[in-house]
Amino acid sequence: MWRFRNRGFVRYIGVSMAGTLLSVLAGWMLSGRNAAAAAFFCSLFWCTLHLSKESRRYQGMRLLAGQIDEILHGNDRPEFQHFQEGDLEILRDEIYKMTIRLKEQAALLQKEKTSLADALADISHQIRTPLTALHILLERLRSPELDVDARRRLLREAGMLLSKIEWLVTALLKMSKLEAGSISLQKETVSMEKFLADAIAPFELAMDIHCKSCAIRGADGASFTGDYGWTLEAVQNVVKNGLEYTPDGGTLTICCEENPLYTELLITDSGPGIPKADLPHLFERFYRGENAGKDSFGIGLALAQMILSRENAVIRAQNAQEGGGQFRIRFYKAMV
Repeated sequence: MWRFRNRGFVRYIGVSMAGTLLSVLAGWMLSGRNAAAAAFFCSLFWCTLHLSKESRRYQGMRLLAGQIDEILHGNDRPEFQHFQEGDLEILRDEIYKMTIRLKEQAALLQKEKTSLADALADISHQIRTPLTALHILLERLRSPELDVDARRRLLREAGMLLSKIEWLVTALLKMSKLEAGSISLQKETVSMEKFLADAIAPFELAMDIHCKSCAIRGADGASFTGDYGWTLEAVQNVVKNGLEYTPDGGTLTICCEENPLYTELLITDSGPGIPKADLPHLFERFYRGENAGKDSFGIGLALAQMILSRENAVIRAQNAQEGGGQFRIRFYKAMV
């Protein structure tokens, strides 16, 4: 039996037998046969009681060792017996807690691994088209018949393609880091007036070239709580999307409103509006709507929603009553 293969248990039996014999001998020498018999039965009773207790304890340890062995060999759902008293049960509960924690860490690592693999697959898929275009441009640039103006035009197109690839790779890596939870967003009070000025600053030159304008209303005195840099990234993606659908000579309107519950941004373009079939899918990664431009990758809005969802904020898309696409962003002042 396994008990007799356990040295500690065998040693305990030997000590118990020696104690019993000593008790019997002491009783015989001091008070005779009756005292020796009484000492024998009392010692036998207590030794049996203690041996039974030790047997149960060793059996519990053997069971616990078997359960740990199952975990090591791939059993993801061990069933620990607990809700009892004793040091062994406390040890079993602690091992169970450690097992749960290790499972959570393994699941997190697997999630990060999957996220990285998906990001790499997305990057390789999306940059294939601009890379193909770059190869074609390079072949044309090798032609000795090109004049200076044609060569400059091709170089300009190649630079634009490289900028698109750089933006795409950067955006996808940001999304991958957000999904993996490896980015910690800061909390600070942000002035909406300065924030919106910074949000539209990168687009001012393009707006001047295409005679577009941006009207900001209600930002004076308003503020919100969030990470300045990452929120700026999200809002700029929404502004960029709105400017793409604003016709030449049109206006992009940004209205700000603050109340005790939230601070709201309402970004409205003066374009044709968002088709109803596209509304449920606008924030899906790589989704390109019916009116999407040829240079659109379909990840700017997905990245914006991913950032805002981690900042106690929400973003919704709709069509304005007066026409044009409209995005509503709310920064809540308390957890919702």
